[in-house]
Order: sequence, then structure tokens, then C-alpha cells
Amino acid sequence: MNGRPGFGSAVRGVLAGLRGVARWYSAINGGEDYQRYVAHLRRAHPNAEVPSERDYWRERYAEAERNPQNRCC
Repeated sequence: MNGRPGFGSAVRGVLAGLRGVARWYSAINGGEDYQRYVAHLRRAHPNAEVPSERDYWRERYAEAERNPQNRCC
């Protein structure tokens, strides 16, 4: 790529680093919480209705407002 040795591997390294940062940011903001919740419901409560992702986040934020002990601010 571009006639320079190692340029392609450098670009791949930078892209891998950016993907890692994106995964980290998503994780600290609860990016996979809904998917884990759905997996838990299907495993532990197979007959329970699975809420939409929007409803899940609405209830999660409402619960955080009702019980603020786990918040920093």
C-alpha cells in the first residue's frame, strides 16, 4: 500500500487501536447491558416478555432516579 513497507500494518494497528477505544467507551457507558439483560431473561425467565431496548433504558434510568445511591453525582 502506498509503496512504503510497513505502511499497511501501521494503518491496521491504528484502526485496531481505535476499535479498542470504541469498545472501551461503549463498555463504560453500558453499551452491552441490554444484550446481557436479554440473555439473562431468556436463560433464567424463558417465559418473560423481553422489553424493547428503549423500554429497558427508560426503566433503568427511572430506577437510577428512584435509588440514587450508586451514582457519583
